[in-house]
Amino acid sequence: MSAGVSIRTAPSSATASDDCRGNVLVSGSYGGEYNAYHAGKLGIRGVILNDAGVGKDGAGIRGLAYLDRVGLAAAAADARTCHIGDGDHMLAHGIVSHVNRAAAAQGCAPGETVRRCAERLTDAPMIDAPMPPIQGGRRHVVSRRPGELPVICLDAAPMLEPGDAGSIVVTGSHAALFRGLPDDVIGPAVRAIFFSDAGVGLDGAGVARLPTLDERGIASGAASADSASIGDARSIYEWGVLSHVNRTAAALGASAGMSIRAFVGALLILWRARA
Repeated sequence: MSAGVSIRTAPSSATASDDCRGNVLVSGSYGGEYNAYHAGKLGIRGVILNDAGVGKDGAGIRGLAYLDRVGLAAAAADARTCHIGDGDHMLAHGIVSHVNRAAAAQGCAPGETVRRCAERLTDAPMIDAPMPPIQGGRRHVVSRRPGELPVICLDAAPMLEPGDAGSIVVTGSHAALFRGLPDDVIGPAVRAIFFSDAGVGLDGAGVARLPTLDERGIASGAASADSASIGDARSIYEWGVLSHVNRTAAALGASAGMSIRAFVGALLILWRARA
């Protein structure tokens, strides 16, 4: 481990602090391009993300190849070995499942611990380069008809705005709690909200947020990461198949195996009848 270089942790790449600069980051974020982009902007030597079960079209690790484009070493931890959304837990317990070419050049390999891989990356060069454009981070209104609840797609749950209250929301985010603790990421009082299950992972970390939304009467569910691409809310809306639902959603007719699009349609009919 190089002298003067440290290993920093963060629950997500987007919220990692500027003191990561010149160091190695272990981020609780899934390993898609959106989170790789945010990590790469920090001017770091390497990053380890969570593979989120890898999932459809390899969406959970797509950021590794993206970071190879600028020569930044990157690896992904197996979601079955550590908690997504918790960089500290990943560093303490995670096992690497995938590495990019730049990380492999530093000796990192699948099967080793996240801690050992992070130590190797302290010898990697610091990359401080403009990041290539990405497609993630989009907001799309699916439906906003008079007299009906709006349906919106957000590639990341933190993109929620106060004006989204009362909407049905489909996000590209996982349904984990950052550091496993209650937070205010889902601030607006939405009617229903959907996520990716991020492969569910160790201790069910990928769907830990769902029961917390029951406390607010918000229907929620998570799509199997194999059915739709994490990080892409349109994919989750169009193709996502529910693997987990909370009690509030179940009371409204949701169940595992139902498509998110079908359940959203059922909610619109139900709430139109109640109006």
